[in-house]
Amino acid sequence: MINGLFAKKTVSQLQKEVDGSSNQLGRHLSATNLVLLGIGAVIGAGIFVLTGTAAAMHAGPAVSISFVVAGFACLLAGLCYAEFSSMIPVAGSAYTYGYATMGELVAWIIGWDLVLEYLFGAATVSVGWSGYVVSFLNDFGLHLPASICQSPIAVNSSGWYLTGAVINFPAVFIIAVITTLLTLGIKKSALLNNIVVIIKVIVILLFIGFGLSYINIENWQPFIPENTGEAGVFGWTGILAGAAVVFFAFIGFDAVSTTSQEAINPKRDMPVGILGSLAVCTFLYVAVSLVLTGIVHYTELNVPAPIALAIDAAGKSVSWLAPIIKIGAIAGLSSVVLVLLLGQSRVFYAMSKDGLLWKNFSKVHPTFKTPHITTIVIGTMAGIMAGLFPIGILGHMVSIGTLLAFVIVCVGIIILRAKEPGASRGFRTPWSPFVPALGALVCLALMISLPWDTWLRLIIWMAVGLVIYFTYSRKHSKLRLSANRKKGVAS
Repeated sequence: MINGLFAKKTVSQLQKEVDGSSNQLGRHLSATNLVLLGIGAVIGAGIFVLTGTAAAMHAGPAVSISFVVAGFACLLAGLCYAEFSSMIPVAGSAYTYGYATMGELVAWIIGWDLVLEYLFGAATVSVGWSGYVVSFLNDFGLHLPASICQSPIAVNSSGWYLTGAVINFPAVFIIAVITTLLTLGIKKSALLNNIVVIIKVIVILLFIGFGLSYINIENWQPFIPENTGEAGVFGWTGILAGAAVVFFAFIGFDAVSTTSQEAINPKRDMPVGILGSLAVCTFLYVAVSLVLTGIVHYTELNVPAPIALAIDAAGKSVSWLAPIIKIGAIAGLSSVVLVLLLGQSRVFYAMSKDGLLWKNFSKVHPTFKTPHITTIVIGTMAGIMAGLFPIGILGHMVSIGTLLAFVIVCVGIIILRAKEPGASRGFRTPWSPFVPALGALVCLALMISLPWDTWLRLIIWMAVGLVIYFTYSRKHSKLRLSANRKKGVAS
């Protein structure tokens, strides 16, 4: 029943929304732009920070296998994203796909869930960016006072407390700069992202290339350390726990699908952008983790900057790489913030176009052709969170939100194949329904491996979202209002 909670948009409806003059967002992004956007989102905090943490605490040298497991989960979901984005080239990513397959309520849940991934993710990475910038400036004798480069709020085993700092200004600064760029236009943002991605990939390749000569094979012995008796601490359970940790490193590749409405040829370019960026990033992650654990014993890698530690361990002959690595990290984290804020603004834009969020969120600037109000609101929210909270508090919510979106997208492909088998598809997920079902199960297994308090926060977040849906969104849904008008005419 159309007035029910599971009213759906058909694929033909969604396709008409972006045909011809009805597409307010300009089509400027090529397949190359999309691949680089994906790399820009993925190559960041994971490769520069989490590799060492996962190796030291969970998987040892086998962290490279953890990256393969996490990459495999993303590949399964990515194949489903590729089919959706090639047949429904509309801004909104998993939110839009959910609307087409499982109805309005599920679409709202996904859209609200994506806030966790993109908004909290952008705030998390900007705090990491702040740490690298402060360290880089310290190398040149420029010392920023702690009161303006640390989070004023923190938490430990005893609870929440105030640190005495005023604000994390560098984190707020990078959010403000990137929000301005996104407001000025997708072409300018994509150009900046392309430049930044090239810089950080060159830096990573330099580390791999020069690091190969300093690998000590003994550091890989044993490659899979014996389990300590505690689940998730080395052994095969440690590899799986490591996969859950480094999964954060892959967060963002799905942001490519939020730009479907701005792709020049979405049926061809979107699958290339999603799967191409995922393949490149997985290869780089595995290569870096092998070199890293080959240079430095895994027990020493639980540090904020493990790659810099490896450069120091290699000796003075490669010490010139240390500042370049930090520049690469700063560049890498910048592009991650850019793509995550871009993805969040497009999800809000799509939800507003459907009437589920306030209509001002779907206004497009007449000159820049960007959803400027949404972009500014999202940037402000991210800036506030980044300025006040530490990276640990912000980061805990991100992975579970992404995994939930992946599960729903995988299930959505199975439903859409059954409901609309004849719909035009530029790309088809292979071996359906096996691949989508396996993708949903793998992502669900990784969700289950996350701690209970993360689940509790997710439940609370979703409860807040449902309150908004039933008090505002349901009453203003354009699909629902249109159906009621037709029913009134018919009667």
